[in-house]
Amino acid sequence: MRERQARQERLRAREFEAFVAGAGGRLLHAATLLTAEPPGAAPEAERLLVWALARTRADWSRLRGEDPYERTRQTLAARFAHTGWRHRRPRGGLLGVLSPQERLVLVLRLYEGVAEEQVAAGLGLPVERVRALHTRAMATLLSRPPEAPHSAGHSRSGPDSGYGRRSRSGPREEAEAAHEPA
Repeated sequence: MRERQARQERLRAREFEAFVAGAGGRLLHAATLLTAEPPGAAPEAERLLVWALARTRADWSRLRGEDPYERTRQTLAARFAHTGWRHRRPRGGLLGVLSPQERLVLVLRLYEGVAEEQVAAGLGLPVERVRALHTRAMATLLSRPPEAPHSAGHSRSGPDSGYGRRSRSGPREEAEAAHEPA
């Protein structure tokens, strides 16, 4: 009896390791987008992912045909939603300007492709609220000028950064430039 249980446990461990090897990268990228940390150094995202994977591993034998990726993603989203206040301060990167709730909705809707109804049910929000958060997040992102590749996530303030310099053109050219669409 014990030998059979040990064999089943080894099989579950191998299945879980294969799952992590296959889905770990995508889940880490989703966690990194949620925490708005730079991809190379994302300790909060890694902590969030380890927590979600630990919960999935603990429930592995009870999944019974349930998609482990879906379960881990739901756990990741729920944990982020409960600890979102930690991720409130502005961070670098494109999603750093969004609130934690906007980032969560945007990552689930666009990156993960989850339907509005599923996002709303998973977060305990009305569908209209999810839709409003998604719309506001997209409006915020689309209204920002694109960042230069060398300054993504970093603000430069050196003499050649362009900040604080006035244009050498006259007031008319400056006014026209200010009203041109980006």
